[in-house]
Amino acid sequence: MRWGHHLSRASWGSGLGRTPRPPEAIHRHRQNLAEWFSRLPREERQFGPTFALDTVHVDPVIRESTPDELLCPSSGLALDHHSPSVGLPPLALSQLFNPDACGRRVQTVVLYGTVGTGKSTLVRKMVLDWCYGRLPAFKLVIPFSCEDLSSLGRAPASLCQLVAQRYPPLKEILPLMSAAGPRLLFMLHGLERLNLDFRLAGTALCSDPKEPAAPAAIIVNLLRKYMLPEASILVTTRPSAIGRIPSKYVGRYGEICGFSDTNLQKLYFQLRLNQPDCGHSAGFSATPAQRDHLVQMLSRNLEGHHQIAAACFLPSYCWLVCATLHFLHAPTPAGQTLTSIYTSFLRLNFSGETLDSTDPSNLSLMAYAARTMGKLAYEGVSSRKTYFSEEDVRGCLEAGIKTEEEFQLLHIFRRDALRFFLAPCVEPGHQGTFVFTVPAMQEYLAALYIVLGLRKTTLQRVGKEAAELVGRVGEDVSLVLGIVAKLLPLRILPLLFNLLKVVPRVFGRVVGKSREAVAQAMVLEMFREEDYYNDDVLDQMGASILGVEGPRRHPDEPPEDEVFELFPMFMGGLLSAHNRAVLAQLGCPIKNLDALENAQAIKKKLGKLGQQVLPPSELLDHLFFHYEFQNQRFSAEVLSSLRQLNLAGVRMTPLKCTVVAAVLGSGRHALGEVNLASCQLDPAGLRTLMPVFLRARKLGLQLNSLGPEACRDLRDLLLHDQCQITTLRLSNNPLTAAGVTLLLEGLKGNTSLTHLSLLHTGLGDEGLELLAAKLDHNHQLQELNVAYNGAGDKAALALAKAAQEHPSLELLHLYFNELSSEGRQVLRDLGGTAEGGARVVASLTEGAAVSEYWSVILSEVQRNLNSWDWTRVRRHLELLLRDLEDNRGATLNPWRKAQLLRVEGEVKALLEQLGGPGN
Repeated sequence: MRWGHHLSRASWGSGLGRTPRPPEAIHRHRQNLAEWFSRLPREERQFGPTFALDTVHVDPVIRESTPDELLCPSSGLALDHHSPSVGLPPLALSQLFNPDACGRRVQTVVLYGTVGTGKSTLVRKMVLDWCYGRLPAFKLVIPFSCEDLSSLGRAPASLCQLVAQRYPPLKEILPLMSAAGPRLLFMLHGLERLNLDFRLAGTALCSDPKEPAAPAAIIVNLLRKYMLPEASILVTTRPSAIGRIPSKYVGRYGEICGFSDTNLQKLYFQLRLNQPDCGHSAGFSATPAQRDHLVQMLSRNLEGHHQIAAACFLPSYCWLVCATLHFLHAPTPAGQTLTSIYTSFLRLNFSGETLDSTDPSNLSLMAYAARTMGKLAYEGVSSRKTYFSEEDVRGCLEAGIKTEEEFQLLHIFRRDALRFFLAPCVEPGHQGTFVFTVPAMQEYLAALYIVLGLRKTTLQRVGKEAAELVGRVGEDVSLVLGIVAKLLPLRILPLLFNLLKVVPRVFGRVVGKSREAVAQAMVLEMFREEDYYNDDVLDQMGASILGVEGPRRHPDEPPEDEVFELFPMFMGGLLSAHNRAVLAQLGCPIKNLDALENAQAIKKKLGKLGQQVLPPSELLDHLFFHYEFQNQRFSAEVLSSLRQLNLAGVRMTPLKCTVVAAVLGSGRHALGEVNLASCQLDPAGLRTLMPVFLRARKLGLQLNSLGPEACRDLRDLLLHDQCQITTLRLSNNPLTAAGVTLLLEGLKGNTSLTHLSLLHTGLGDEGLELLAAKLDHNHQLQELNVAYNGAGDKAALALAKAAQEHPSLELLHLYFNELSSEGRQVLRDLGGTAEGGARVVASLTEGAAVSEYWSVILSEVQRNLNSWDWTRVRRHLELLLRDLEDNRGATLNPWRKAQLLRVEGEVKALLEQLGGPGN
């Protein structure tokens, strides 16, 4: 966390040429600090333009601890939550420098916490509190980032120079620092970044703030109270570095315990998720009711003592939950993916973090986690388990450790970061086991373990070493063997000569086979038949965070097989250029060649298995994989054979619409059919999916509650010069006559549409009369379905006459409208007398015979029973049954009688079905 470099350039010369009064200098110092510490990382700015730390911060629980507790660390895995000790209540920020239990003055406070407990946010909030006058106990606050100080190395500089360089307004009042006494507060954030030596032989005594010394030496003398002995000091550090300060120099230790109280978690979520302009930049703003619903569902899940409450013990995971919900429920910024959220989450917590600053290897903490936690995660995915015993965890942590230095690094990781990745399981029947803090983190780390190339068999490890060795000496040895072969006619030498060339190629093939095996496993995980009829991965993620509404599975029922459908998504996402760049910053670089070869192996397997017809939820998962990969060329090649997009029944949230549009919107080949029936689409979703609709020949939008507003977008679609839609199904949407007016504008300028279904769209007499008046403006339409629209005889007859005069219309559906017996007879007579005009289907009969469209009518009824008014349908069926019976009694033709009797049986079966519980 670097601070000083980013202050505005204008502040550097502001104090030159005059000596400001202390209050003025401190006021300018407050302004500069507030300006910088109010700046948020890019990951935070997604929550809206007015999002600010002040409005959402919740102080974590700080538990006062004793040196004895610190000197006796737990022998276990250090994953349990700590509750405040008896007699030592939690500390508020304002109480940190209160006298201790013995009444002694406290000058130095050390706050420690594992990765993710909120140390950086706590420091940022305390600085802003002082800037805004909420820490009156201190007259001057001077924060230092130990990361910045360590970057200076051993270059000598005095305390005054360090302060003046970072905070120019204080330059002229530095001589007054010693007079401030305990009202001067130094904040040293991230002490684990500094190597401190409190031995006199290692760090000489220095009391003069103007005397140059190494930055680490200045910090040591401040903590010794040899320099500015009256000043107050606040230190934050990871647990493993606590011992770098001898306890005699520390007045109070405080462990940052995160949100150990569920009420703190709820408060955090309420503040975060109730941002009024969250998502406003994307042209969308969630209503207060929608935000309240999310908060209520999340609160209920927390109250149920679910694993999510254990995860949200760490404030960082509260951030991840909010970021994920924002991703799932608000329009997605361009280029943001689920993988990028998790990668950014790790950057927020591990950026620049090394495992041990005293270790010469300078090993990245994230790289160590990828190797150890990634191994555990991948073994869990491979064996399809999410619960791990202590032996499982130890086995992955201690694998391959042989030296004392390696054990020391493991000890540091266990104390500082293990709790970030693993949590004790709180689910009944699994006590004593451990799970990944959130389920998706296991799949992310498993994917990271693979793409980093950390999974190697013994043959691969030995083969690589042999190949590298042969590669280094191959040229020299080959040259020598070539000379010897000319001198000595030994048959074995040419064999050795060729063998040296073959070894690297053989190893290359072994690696290639390994990549193909990984790709095969990933693709099989994506297309598991057992998962075909579960929810798509995005709905699964939402359910895991918000809980499942409705009855839960009984605990005595057999457990369901673990599903790891995010694992392939993360694998694709980690191969994208953006995520590889961020991972490189974390010390986990993925080479371009490795990424290319992995992508080629995946494409090869997807090309074979990705051509099968998938259920809607699995098809969306397939598209989501491509969205995470963020490679249009790759997706275009793999999806070139896709001709039908069937997502019927999938709840199309703004995110899912974005996913489908991003993956399929830029393709060139036409889509034979796009079926989005019963997808809860809204006008915003239609606009997002417009590029996909332009590729469709048949478009099904039935059962989506689309109203007149959506017809504006449908009109624009029909008028688009690239529109190639021939069939448009809009049945069971409340379009009304107002919507038809807009659709008619689109039909007037459209040249591709031939089949239009407006079945059960609430048109009424007005809608049918509008269609009758303007139907002749279109000259391509061949079939029009306006059945079940509540229209009477007059409007139906007007539309039927217009259909008869239309140059291309061949079929008009009018059944299940409010037609009288006379009206139906007139329509039958009209259809019988017209020559070359459209066929009008208004009943199950035509004259004394059965209509050839009787099966079409009854199929529509059967298909739509769940969404139609059963009482109204029953009335229509009874009228149709009466027509059938009357015609059967009037005809003497035995063949017609048999046909009529058969259709009567079908109608009676439907009536019996309607007479059941749904009546």
